[in-house]
Amino acid sequence: MAVRSLSLKQKKSDLVSKHGGATTNTGKVEVQVSLLTDRIQGLTEHLKAHKKDFSTQRGLLKLVGQRRKLLDYMKNSEPGRYLKLLSALDLRK
Repeated sequence: MAVRSLSLKQKKSDLVSKHGGATTNTGKVEVQVSLLTDRIQGLTEHLKAHKKDFSTQRGLLKLVGQRRKLLDYMKNSEPGRYLKLLSALDLRK
């Protein structure tokens, strides 16, 4: 379990440094969206194996809605950064 949590911490810090510039810059919208996207992908893989896990499905839908709100905010405030983020995360819109 310790190895798994270490790899998750490393993965999170890699995402933060990639999209935020520094490992402590977790407040940027790009960082938040990238972290949500990573969690959404993990839950999607889980739900492929466990189709009747409805509590996870509800959590997934909440995360998707939260990411959508952040992307809408970014689209309205800074469209250039929005399009760059969509292409970096391979999101469709």
